[in-house]
Amino acid sequence: MRAIEPPASGGPRQARGRKRMAALSLCFVPLIVGCGPHLATKAGDAAQMPNPMLNASYAQEAEVPFVMEPTMATPLSSGRANFGSETASRRTRETADWVVASRDNLNMPFAIVDKVNAKVYAFSVDGQLKGAAPVLLGMGIGDDVAPGISDMRMSLIPPADRTTPAGRFMTAMGRNSHGKEILWLDYENAISMHPVVTSIPEQRRPQRLASPSPLDNRISYGCINVPPEFFTDVIHRLFAGTVGIVYVMPETKPRAAL
Repeated sequence: MRAIEPPASGGPRQARGRKRMAALSLCFVPLIVGCGPHLATKAGDAAQMPNPMLNASYAQEAEVPFVMEPTMATPLSSGRANFGSETASRRTRETADWVVASRDNLNMPFAIVDKVNAKVYAFSVDGQLKGAAPVLLGMGIGDDVAPGISDMRMSLIPPADRTTPAGRFMTAMGRNSHGKEILWLDYENAISMHPVVTSIPEQRRPQRLASPSPLDNRISYGCINVPPEFFTDVIHRLFAGTVGIVYVMPETKPRAAL
């Protein structure tokens, strides 16, 4: 099960059992989405805005990993996301603006993961930035989950198949098989966001997070590792007790399946 890093003991059957337990822990998600009184549908005209995550092509931006631009504070009534003084790539800002203007987040907190620059941005329901942090991502370059790996032991997954999938994920807080709190993105394929794993010192994950370059941030089996304090102070506070959405921007695909 890829949500557990480092590799958990046991074979595919035990992994499937843990996966089913994870799925059950999220069974309340459809109820919240269906019954929440403030989960409005998308606004008419705004819903027709082109989604930046579906624009071709990401290849050029992926070739230049330092595409970061500062942005000024945005008024609350502007219909755009407010990054404050935080730097972000053009496509990240366009995606955040689209989410706010189209109300694609359905009045839920949301986060955007920029895989190219190895960074996550977390927003309140109205698009106010609550925090940003570097992330560690799957070792493999790509935007899809490799077929069949959900039934494989982690240690047997080839490095090229250890990818962080791109897309729009409805998320909820949960716990892994060790009882550690995580934010589930795709429980079927065991993809989650969680505090950085430090149990394998030779992988130097904290040092990779602290590095100013995103080029050494590919080390996980597909999960998104974040600094522990960011997970506690930002992710937990935003997503605990509610459903949210995480947008993982593609790095190789010209079009992402959202």
